[in-house]
Formats: sequence, structure tokens, C-alpha cells
Amino acid sequence: MLNNIWIAFGVTFAAALIWLRVNDFLAHRGFISGPLSRKLIHMGTGPIFVLCWLLFPDTLTSRFLAALIPLAITVQFALVGLGVVKDQAAVDAMSRTGQREEILRGPLFYGIVFVVLTLVYWRDSLIGIVALMLLCGGDGLADIVGKRIKSAAIPWARKKSVAGTLAMFAGGWLMSVGVGVVYQASGFLPGDLVNYLPAITVIALAGMMVESLPFSDIDNLTVPAVAVLLGHLLLPF
Repeated sequence: MLNNIWIAFGVTFAAALIWLRVNDFLAHRGFISGPLSRKLIHMGTGPIFVLCWLLFPDTLTSRFLAALIPLAITVQFALVGLGVVKDQAAVDAMSRTGQREEILRGPLFYGIVFVVLTLVYWRDSLIGIVALMLLCGGDGLADIVGKRIKSAAIPWARKKSVAGTLAMFAGGWLMSVGVGVVYQASGFLPGDLVNYLPAITVIALAGMMVESLPFSDIDNLTVPAVAVLLGHLLLPF
């Protein structure tokens, strides 16, 4: 960990902003599609941010200062979506159809969830980490895999595929375990991570089922909500 809270803040903010802007640039220039850029942002921002929590000193102020980073990005999303700030690169990167109003749904919900889970759980609990990793790795990978691998449609959600749904489980589970390994090695996770694998597996399966439901733009809220609920039942707080 860094001893200086402001250095930790600066490193975390720079890492998140660089990842966001690189994908903005690639989408705006046409190197990758808007939907792919949106999902890459979705998948990468979370692990970068959560791993950077480890840089902060053990003070009460740390979680609030860290939460300012997703809050600032979320405010930017809102301003761009409302048309107050003109940022076509951000619109190209975070919308499916090129309409700025789309940012006021999925991407805005994503940012709000990050702020809330940072403040409530921080690095003191695996609950928030698993919820965020399901949101990032699982939900993000589901869309990427589902559009690139031909498979049968889900009976109750014809626009979603079996491949995408399985990718939701695999991506969320792997990212949760991967970040958990780093936290355990850093001394923030009590006990052996193996003891948490059954709970993480159940939570990832539940997240997969919720993501498979035929609702659009709200899985950035429903997936972490279910993960948090089950986390309180299955994981140490």
C-alpha cells in the first residue's frame, strides 16, 4: 500500500481515466465498434478500480476519496447523456446506436453502483468485490461472447443466447476469484479463498440467471443487487 492517500487517489484516477479514454479513442476512430468499446470499458474499469483500492492507506477517508473517482466519471456520463457536455468520442464508445441518451441508462447505472458499493463495502468485505466483478466480468463478457459464438437462444429471452449466458457465469466467477486471490495475498481476505469458492459459485450462478432475464438496461442494477443479497447470506461481512 502507498502511505500517501493523494498518490493512491491520483494513480487510481489516472488508471481509470486512461482505460476509459483509450476505448473512447478506439471507438471514435472506428478501430472497434461502439458496443465492443462499451463492453471493454464495462469489463476493465471494475478490476482496475478495485485492485487500486489496495493502494490506499487504512483510513476512514480512503473509501470516500476513492468513491469520488467513479462519482466524477458518472457525473460526466450524466452530463454527456443530457447534452450539457459535448463529447462524441464518449457517445461512440458507450452507446449501441450512437444516441447520447443511451448513456443515461446502462452506463449511468453502472457508475452509480460502483459509488454505492465502494462506500458501503470497500475492501473490508468480499461481498462488494464479488458483486462488482459479476457486474464487470460476467455481464460484460456475456454480450461479447453471445454476439460472436453461435448458440441456441434462451427460451425465456430470445435475444439472449446460451453461449452468452454461460460466459456470464464464467467471466463473473473467474474475475471474482482472480481479484479474491490478490486480496488474500495482500492480507485483506481472512482465511483461505478455497473456503469461499462454493459461495462465489452460487452467487455467480444466480447472477447468470438474473442477467438472462428478458429485460434491457437494468441488469447493471439487478445483477449486483442479487449478488449483494446472496453475499450477506453466504459470505462473511
